[in-house]
Amino acid sequence: MQKTWKPITGGILSIVCGAWGILYGALFSIIGLGGAAMFGIPREGIFALGLLGWPALALGVMAIVGGVMALQRARWGVALAGAICALLIPPPFILGVLAIVFIAVSRDEFSFNNR
Repeated sequence: MQKTWKPITGGILSIVCGAWGILYGALFSIIGLGGAAMFGIPREGIFALGLLGWPALALGVMAIVGGVMALQRARWGVALAGAICALLIPPPFILGVLAIVFIAVSRDEFSFNNR
């Protein structure tokens, strides 16, 4: 089995999308929790914006975990799930698509033993 650059690249792309998701989610959550009082915006409208942050946080964490698994070539299923979560994080869609492709085609390079 020859080691290639594909799982490393897919893992890095997944981690970048995950970091963006955590940043995006934290920003929207903070705006939702304290933005109404700080900027004088009606609470109902800003609260809905804050609710968008929690899924982005969860997707970001999963994308980072999947990216780390891809870098380690340890668990293909978790790495692929992380890449799919990276696809669902709003702005960098194309990076998530590339992460899925790179991780999916490099399935043979992952170890499937239970560590």
